[in-house]
Amino acid sequence: MESAAARDVVITGVGVVSPIGIGRDAFWGSLRAGRSGVRTIEAFVRSGMPIPFGGEIPDFDGKQYVTPRKSLKVMCREIQTGFAAARLACQDARLESPAVDPERWGVVLGADMFYGDPLETLDTYRACIREGKFDFTLYGPSAMSSIFPLWMLKYLPNMPACHIGISLDARGPTNSITLGEVSSLVAIIEACRVIERGAADVMVAGGTGSRLAPVNYLFRDCRPFSHRADNPAAASRPFDATRDGMVNGEGAAVFILENRAHAEARRATILARVLGYSNTCEPRPASVPPRGAAIRASIAGALRRARLTPGDLGHVNAHGLSDCEHDVVEAQAIRESLDDVPVTAPKSFFGNLGAAGGATEMAASVLALGHGLIPATLNYDRPDPRCPVNVVCSSPAPLGKPTALVLSQASYGQAVAVLIGK
Repeated sequence: MESAAARDVVITGVGVVSPIGIGRDAFWGSLRAGRSGVRTIEAFVRSGMPIPFGGEIPDFDGKQYVTPRKSLKVMCREIQTGFAAARLACQDARLESPAVDPERWGVVLGADMFYGDPLETLDTYRACIREGKFDFTLYGPSAMSSIFPLWMLKYLPNMPACHIGISLDARGPTNSITLGEVSSLVAIIEACRVIERGAADVMVAGGTGSRLAPVNYLFRDCRPFSHRADNPAAASRPFDATRDGMVNGEGAAVFILENRAHAEARRATILARVLGYSNTCEPRPASVPPRGAAIRASIAGALRRARLTPGDLGHVNAHGLSDCEHDVVEAQAIRESLDDVPVTAPKSFFGNLGAAGGATEMAASVLALGHGLIPATLNYDRPDPRCPVNVVCSSPAPLGKPTALVLSQASYGQAVAVLIGK
C-alpha cells in the first residue's frame, strides 16, 4: 500500500522573477518593506502609450539564466522569465538532474498567449503596402522571405514548459495551461495531482506571463485600467474605495513540488505543504457580471479537501485585482465564506501579471509561512464599505496560524483556490 508520505505534496523550492525582485530573498525584502514595483515605463512614454506605467521587471537579462545561450533566439521575454524562475527554483531546492530519476520528473507551466513584438514584422507589413493600402495577396510571399523561420517558436505558450523540460532532462508528465489569470494555480493543481497519483516524484510547476506587450493593450483596450500616471506606485489599490482600475505587469514564479517521501529521502528543506485545492467555474453570458458563486465554491472545495475550517486559516491571499467591480464580488465571497480572516493582496505591489499572477502571489504566502508575517496590502487607505474584508495594511501583520488560502480568478468565470500550510 502506498504510504501517506508518497501522496503528500510539499514545496521545496521557490523561484521568482518579478517587478519587486528576482529571487525569493529580493522578492520577500520588497514585500516586507512595502516597496512597489509599479513605475513609469520610459519606452511607453516615448511611444505615446495611453497608460505609460506598469509592473515592469527593470533589471532582467535572460543571458544570466538561459542555457544553452543559443536558445535565446527562440525565446520571447515571457519564456525567458519562466525559464529563469524554474532555474532559480531548482537552485533554491538544491535539486540537480542526477538527484531525480528523469522518468519521475515532470513540468506543468501556466502561460499567457504571447503577443509578438510589432517591430519584428514591420518590414513584412511595409512590403505589403501598395498605394497606401495593405495588399493581402502580398503577405504570404513577403512573410516567407522576411520573417525568421523559427519566429513562431518564440511565441507559443507551450514553449516555457518545453524549454524547462529539455534543460532538466525531465521526461515525466509535461503540460501547459493557458487559462488567463488562473493558469499558474491550475498548473500547480495539475502537478499535485500527478504526484498524488504516483506518476512522478518531482514536478516543476508555476507560470509566466505579461500584460505589458503593446499588442496586449490593443487586444484588451484601456477601459478597466488605472490611469494614475502621476503616481504609478499608488495605482494598484485592491479593495480601496478610491481604486480606479487595475495595473498591468509581467513576471514568473515556479515551485519545486515533491512527494514528501522523496523530499525527506534527499533531506530537502520543506518550505510548505499543499493541503488542499479546488478549481471551479461560474458559467455566464458575457453581459452578466459574476456573482461570486465560483469563488465561494473554490474556497469551500479547498477547505473540504484539506479537512479544515475557516477558523483554521492564517490568512487569505486574494486575487485583489483593483478592479472597481470585481473587488466587490471577491471581497463579499471571502466575507461570506471566511468571516474576518486577514486578507492580503500582493497585486498592490506589481499589478496583474496574467498567467504568472497566481504563482507569484502564492510565493508571497509560502514565504509568509516561513517568516511568520503576512505582507501588507499597499495603497489601502480608505476602506470600501462594499468590500467588507479584513485587509492587512500599513505594515506586515503577525501570522497567527501557519496556513494560507491563495485565490485566483479569470475574466471568463474560472476561480481557483490553493491551501498551503507550514
